[in-house]
Amino acid sequence: MHVSIPKYMSTASLQSITKKKRIFSLQEAKEMFPLVRKITENTVVEIQDKMKSLEKLSTDSVDYEDLRKDIEKRVRIWSDKIQKLGCEVKGLWLVDFDNGQGYYCWRYPEADLDYFHSYVEGFSSRIRIC
Repeated sequence: MHVSIPKYMSTASLQSITKKKRIFSLQEAKEMFPLVRKITENTVVEIQDKMKSLEKLSTDSVDYEDLRKDIEKRVRIWSDKIQKLGCEVKGLWLVDFDNGQGYYCWRYPEADLDYFHSYVEGFSSRIRIC
């Protein structure tokens, strides 16, 4: 199941200042990971049908705007929950765990927290850690 960023929502709008800065060891990140995955999966399931409905509506429809706002709200709630755990949201369903030298990186629907990238290099330069 994959939900992509809606055309009306930029990746930058998903990023915000982390509410609670935290440095994770690999073990701590892996212990936190099941909760991050569960929160993400629940949100994806929650908005999946809404996204399909939105794609069928005309952009000038009142229903379109209401549905779009509801989806944005649910994504913001997801982002806030992830950030309250001390993780960083880098895009839709993309979560980084700061380890002091870079990030352990996960993107839904990956099965586990298996990647790392430095602060300078981003998602495209991830390396497998496990």
